[in-house]
Amino acid sequence: MQGRPFSIPAMRKPIMHPELIVTNARVLTMDTARPRAEAVALGGGVIMAVGGRAEVEGMAGPDTRVIDGRGRTVLPGFVESHLHLVLGGAELSHLHVTGLHGLEALRDAFRTYGQRNPDRTLLMAQGADYAMLDHPVTRHDLDAILPDRPIAMTAYDHHTVWANTAALKAAGILHGLNTPHGHEVVMGPDGTATGELREFEAFAPVIALGGEARLNLGIATGGEPEWPSDAERAIDKAKVLMGLKHCAAHGITSMVNMDGNHFTLALLREMQAEGNLLARVKVPFHFKPHMDLSELSRADAMTAEFNDDWLQSGFVKMFMDGVLDSRTAFMLHDYPEIPGHRSEPLFAPDVFKQIATEIDRRGLQIAVHAIGDAAVRTTINGYEAAQIANGRRDSRHRIEHIEMIDPADVPRLGSLGITASLQPSHPPGAMDFPLYPSMDKIARDRWANAYLWKTLVDAGAPLAFASDWPVTDVSVMRNLQAALTRTPYDGCRDERVGLMDSLRAYTAGGAWAAHRDQLTGRLVPGLAADLVMISADLEQTEPTAFGATPIALTVCGGRITYDATAD
Repeated sequence: MQGRPFSIPAMRKPIMHPELIVTNARVLTMDTARPRAEAVALGGGVIMAVGGRAEVEGMAGPDTRVIDGRGRTVLPGFVESHLHLVLGGAELSHLHVTGLHGLEALRDAFRTYGQRNPDRTLLMAQGADYAMLDHPVTRHDLDAILPDRPIAMTAYDHHTVWANTAALKAAGILHGLNTPHGHEVVMGPDGTATGELREFEAFAPVIALGGEARLNLGIATGGEPEWPSDAERAIDKAKVLMGLKHCAAHGITSMVNMDGNHFTLALLREMQAEGNLLARVKVPFHFKPHMDLSELSRADAMTAEFNDDWLQSGFVKMFMDGVLDSRTAFMLHDYPEIPGHRSEPLFAPDVFKQIATEIDRRGLQIAVHAIGDAAVRTTINGYEAAQIANGRRDSRHRIEHIEMIDPADVPRLGSLGITASLQPSHPPGAMDFPLYPSMDKIARDRWANAYLWKTLVDAGAPLAFASDWPVTDVSVMRNLQAALTRTPYDGCRDERVGLMDSLRAYTAGGAWAAHRDQLTGRLVPGLAADLVMISADLEQTEPTAFGATPIALTVCGGRITYDATAD
């Protein structure tokens, strides 16, 4: 739908009747004072009433739209606690190779995509599997697919890109590139790049060939682009709008965007004025290892400029390590295949303590990507140091992913109030990621320390769920299915989180983790009119069927952003 988004105004004429009523539904409010209801009334961008059918339906006026829920589940609008909206929107038009294996299958996919896109300066594929060939991918493999056009493919975790010779030459990195610590153009014995590019600043020159350098700049370097022309911004906004519509179709009304910069927020502000902001979005300031603490003044400025019900900054994003599959995750123990190798943190532990203390002193939230157990420990230690220096406050600092954690560190999240921002789709074998080769990167006797969801919750860690889209499918329903049906690894504890806790992690828990619990995340009169209706009664649906259960209705700020109720 088009039109001007609703907001929650400070002053407006009283609304006599609701604009929208959803009734005859199984309403799960996520409000402990009144956890269940039958109907919800919305008006003026806020929730006007939550209660029984007769009570709420009696509020209807002549212009009120009434939707019969037919016994379907209604929830607060989903809060996506970790995604990459801008990148995801851009990648919707890329080639997707998830599940493809073997050179012949890749060749067919790339050549068909190339024929359909003759004018693209870079043929970019997404969702590549580290084991999609029976050997590590090289530029020569991709040359055998298309030697005369720049082509590249991104690993499903978005931390590795493989490029052919034409792409490496066009990007000017065939003979290497000086990159910051932790980012690498892998070089072969002949002195030329193998085609494997690890981490953002290594593959940024290739990404730029596709005209998406502006959209990647925040997460890649923390920098800002020159202000683009109207025509260039229109192209960027079209990609973002595709992402917003895609998320709305999955019931998402609020999101914590983990890429971006001031330019991203300015672009979203323009889209808001044009009536195309379909969700509430938070955007971070990215603090990189090369930065001085004085650059945090940019984070302060972003927070002051963007701080309303629709667009916010207010937090600093950092990377402590890479990922398991490329062996760039910082580990407490050796990788099984490479004795002595544990990788390294992107921030030295003592340096991170100083940075975390200063960010916390400024009243900003911190979100750190930490996958290896050593990276997780380093991050916890930094948050603890900040708390000791500044005193305990309502910081709600977060750790993103936590794919490995030492048992000694498990209770520290709860005791320090650190949010576990986890992705149900990430554990190998839970959804789209295969068990191997990922699990080969973890010593068998350490599997019991991998992907500990229930263990962290039982120890008191606040929980927020997300997809990390476009790393994985943004579908909340598929992620919920993964959370509810994941099987334990051999000899390990069952780490499934129950239905209500999982739903809370995608609603009230996510809102709390984003400092938006007084705005959204619960169906309570006076809060924002954000809700989602599922095309089933979830409490009567087998978890194995969740992923195939579609969204029926999404409402954000009282505005219907997705509607399949007429289908």
